Amino acid sequence: MGGVIHAAPPDLQGTWTNATITPFERPDELTGKPVLTPAEAAEIEKKAAENRVDRPPKAGDVGNYNQVWFDSGTKVVSTRQTSLVVDPPDGRVPVKPSAEAKRDFNAAHITDSYEYMSLWDRCITRGVPGVYFPAGYNNAHQIVQAPGYVVIFSEMIHETRIIPTDGSPHLPATVRQWNGDSRGHWEHNTLVVDTTNFNGKGWISTSAAGGRIKGIPQSQSLHLVERFTRVDPNTINYELTVDDPEEYTKPWKVAMPLTRDDGYKIYEYACHEGNEAVGNILRGGRAQDK
Repeated sequence: MGGVIHAAPPDLQGTWTNATITPFERPDELTGKPVLTPAEAAEIEKKAAENRVDRPPKAGDVGNYNQVWFDSGTKVVSTRQTSLVVDPPDGRVPVKPSAEAKRDFNAAHITDSYEYMSLWDRCITRGVPGVYFPAGYNNAHQIVQAPGYVVIFSEMIHETRIIPTDGSPHLPATVRQWNGDSRGHWEHNTLVVDTTNFNGKGWISTSAAGGRIKGIPQSQSLHLVERFTRVDPNTINYELTVDDPEEYTKPWKVAMPLTRDDGYKIYEYACHEGNEAVGNILRGGRAQDK
């Protein structure tokens, strides 16, 4: 007997990186310019290389990692877009003042309680979608496919995201999770992932690379739609639409390429073990109080 032949979904498997010097939001000096010329991109990359040097800490500063620990990329994204945010057209996230106030309150009280610290600092999660925003290092993601599932293992905080693609529905609205409930389906050569059911305790970005977006809270109303499209053997186009009416005046969108790197080695990111930073920060706060 004959039957319907279903085309196999595209192969997204492999190790992919997204390190880049392209800023999350468009800088003021590039207002009105969505795309760089090749010459402008080369000049930005040249200046970034010149700044990639170790400098002694300023007076009263405890210092930071030296350059050997950073792996934040050396190039702008291949599309030469001037920000990872592509909608609104100005490349800026439409954040509500109330969301910025929550961010600023947490930052001002970070030494008062662990509850005001980021989930990354607390070794809980970098968050979804924040884990896919480029940071200073560990910008690798390994994708594995199995019947009915796509699994994305992210290097930072050794996090594994299991996405059903079997047509099963979202969890009941009463079930809330740190990184929401993700359900995927295939549209031609694109994996579309719909994520809801957030617990409202996370941040949209936990990395300083997010700029002013670091610390903007996620509400339980957050709804994400991600699109992973394999456009050539070495590139996946990643697109993300963020809709959270409690924190933003309208939905906004991020786009960036993921680049295949078969030679990249993902090592364990052991966050909790021996982590004394949270306790030290709180002890420093109590010392300041005295």
